[in-house]
Amino acid sequence: MAALAAVASGTIAPRRRKRRSAFEAGKLILIVGPSGSGKDTLLLEARRHFSGNGNVIFCERIITRSGEIGEKHVSVTEAEFENLATSGGFFLFWDAHGLRYGVPAEMLDALQAGKTVIANVSRRIIAEARSKWPDTLIVNITANRDVLRARLMARGRESAEAIEKRLERSVSADFPDDGSVEEIDNSGAVEPAAQRMIAIIASTLNASAENG
Repeated sequence: MAALAAVASGTIAPRRRKRRSAFEAGKLILIVGPSGSGKDTLLLEARRHFSGNGNVIFCERIITRSGEIGEKHVSVTEAEFENLATSGGFFLFWDAHGLRYGVPAEMLDALQAGKTVIANVSRRIIAEARSKWPDTLIVNITANRDVLRARLMARGRESAEAIEKRLERSVSADFPDDGSVEEIDNSGAVEPAAQRMIAIIASTLNASAENG
């Protein structure tokens, strides 16, 4: 991540990566779902489970917000983010709710090395991600509307009106209808949902081993 910070500030040139004619065995897992569905909690449990496993890479996103707020991430300024975006520092990037989010280019390197890469992304970036790495699995974390509302209210970051608008936006989701989507209902206890996520990630490792 130090290298990313240096690229962002313009002190070093972005690393040139060789193009590959064919994709290797790496699996990209995109974690999506509405705010309040508990994505960060399930990802934390999965990180703990796979700690020390070099074949599983959890993406640490680059975000234009304070490093003291929300998930563990690399905090950059708008100017630093733009420099990364224009210099090849991102595999994927998008804007949402007044912030900018990026998946660092190193994640593509990990995929090309045959790793399973897990990234928390916006649903709007799914098509682009699949075009860049076809061997992609989407994990949609859901929760019922009342649970989402209660969790968002407990955060205290938005007004009740803003929360209702956010819930309305979360109702519809356009996902591929090709068997590449797994659903996890995280309305209740964390443990069953976390075990489901862990099992999904583990299944990609088993598939890689069988193919190898």
